[in-house]
Order: sequence, then structure tokens, then C-alpha cells
Amino acid sequence: MRYFFHIGYKGTEYRGWQRQNNVISVQEVLEDNLSKLLKEKVICIGCGRTDAGVHSSQYFFHINTDKVWTDNLLFPLNKILPYDISVYDVFEVDPSHHAQTSAKERTYNYFIHTKKNPFLNKISSLYSIKPDVTKMAQAASLLLKYTDFRSICKSPDSHNHTLCTIYSIQFFTDAAKANFRLQITANRFLRGMIRILVHELIEVGTGKKSIDQFEEMIQNKIPSQFLNLAYPQGLYLSQVKYPFINTTPIDDFCPLLKMNQWIEIENV
Repeated sequence: MRYFFHIGYKGTEYRGWQRQNNVISVQEVLEDNLSKLLKEKVICIGCGRTDAGVHSSQYFFHINTDKVWTDNLLFPLNKILPYDISVYDVFEVDPSHHAQTSAKERTYNYFIHTKKNPFLNKISSLYSIKPDVTKMAQAASLLLKYTDFRSICKSPDSHNHTLCTIYSIQFFTDAAKANFRLQITANRFLRGMIRILVHELIEVGTGKKSIDQFEEMIQNKIPSQFLNLAYPQGLYLSQVKYPFINTTPIDDFCPLLKMNQWIEIENV
């Protein structure tokens, strides 16, 4: 039988989702604890990778097992998992459904705060900036014109191709213009793509790069030798959509989305 697990995790203490040698990952923690609970070796196939320190307020993985999963196993699993990983739901799916390849749409949010706050330090990125948010929104909206994002990929040659379809991209601030949020939805994302994008938008917003220079970088499809990535702790995988799952709205699992009265910056 194949089961989908709907989870969330705070990525601060992990080297990302993917199991790796000599470092702790979310996948390793889940596989080890599920193997103990089900008394068999369990392999978790995730919906995608996240970098070290990146969070996921909505994530899916699947396992194959001969055991029958029952609802009374959910509490024991959450009890043995560390505080920063939570399993929301588990359900059986058709064996052809795959956590990674069956996903049709993913949404990420990136959060920035501009005043030091000890409660936000590990769940949002601190930048001492006063950006022109209208320019940032204008630059971000340009991505809707393009499909090849080779120039904002950390390792373009590791992908079969660098084409992505971006369905929506929005930029938000709060009333005090002290906190900012980028929300982007696409069919797929490239390695490091969103963190590189955020860094470039900050360059635009702080006057270090013009909107025309930003668009030229996208058009040229040539990755810079000196690509910079925004800090990881501000990035969240917020929603993954499948044709066979009715997913919960993204703000239900991300407290930062509810923390402020977010105001969308109009592209004017």
C-alpha cells in the first residue's frame, strides 16, 4: 500500500529534506522514526528538496508498506518525532500517485523583517534595508513574461532543463513597511532559484540594480559567476497541489502569514 503523509517542519536544525552523510536531515529523522513505529525499514519519498535552514509549512512524502496505517498511529508518531516536525495527516493513495512527480503546483513564501526581533530570528530573514517596494514588485512581475530561468539557478547543468511556468508572483508589505513577503507559485522551481531571486529583488529595491538590469539578467539566461542567495531562514514551502488531494489553504499552517495585515504592492 502507498500512503501520503502531510507534514510541516521548521528547518533550522536540519541540512534540508534530503538524507545526506554525516549531517541530520528531515528525511532521515522521519525514516528512522517510522521504521521504529512500523517495525520495518521505511523509505520516504518527498515532494522535493529544501535547503539547509529552509522551512516547510506544507510538505508531502509517500511510503510503501505492507502494514495497514490506522488513525491511532498518528499520535504515537508525533510523540516520538522532535518538536520541529509535525505530521498533520496520513492517507492511502493509488500506487501510481507519487509525492514528487504527481505534484502540479508549488507555492513558496519568503519573509523579510527589517528590525531585529528575537522571536523572528530563525523563521524570517533580517535585512537592514528600506527598499523601494514598488520597484521590487515591478521587477518581480517581469518573471511572468519568461519561462527559462537558467540565470537564477544555482546549478543549471544539474537539471534536465531550466524551464518553469510561473502562475503568480506577489509582493507584500505591512502598514509600517518594516516586514516584507514574496509569494510565488509555479509548476516547478530550480535549485536555489527563489533565494537568488530574493537577493536580486533586494538589489533592485535598494538601488544597486535597475529594473532593466534585472530583466536583462533573466533574458540573457547566463548565470553569474557570483550568484548570491538570500538567507535560508526566510524561505517556506507553503503549499503543494495534487490533482487527487484537496489541499488546505496555505495560511492555515504558516503563522507568519497571519502575523501582519499584509498589503499587496501594486505593480504600478
